[in-house]
Amino acid sequence: MNIQLDKILVIGIIAVLLLGPQRLPMYAQKLAEFVKAVRRFADTAKDRMREEMGPEFDDVDWQKLDPRQYDPRRIIRDALLDSTTGTAAATTGAQVTAAKVRAPAPVVPLVAGEPAPFDSEAT
Repeated sequence: MNIQLDKILVIGIIAVLLLGPQRLPMYAQKLAEFVKAVRRFADTAKDRMREEMGPEFDDVDWQKLDPRQYDPRRIIRDALLDSTTGTAAATTGAQVTAAKVRAPAPVVPLVAGEPAPFDSEAT
């Protein structure tokens, strides 16, 4: 947090040098108005979400929806261990993967002049 404060201080010093003491108060007021407008926009959006979602809005775990919490390994592990029958939850991830993956169908060469198989539902 100290680094962010240092960056803001450097930006402030540069602004004072570039804008000068006459124009700085005007731009500071515009910046304050912009920050207030963004805050009002965020509050309005939050209120609108609360209206549209109803009482479930307060029940949502917003920390869980934070994209910084995204861990692809955990998501894949949870998806592999999630089972409607309940038996896969007791097995390890490797066993679940092996159980769900089927061996490929054997490749049978075509006889000369025989048309290739065609799946009418795939097109």
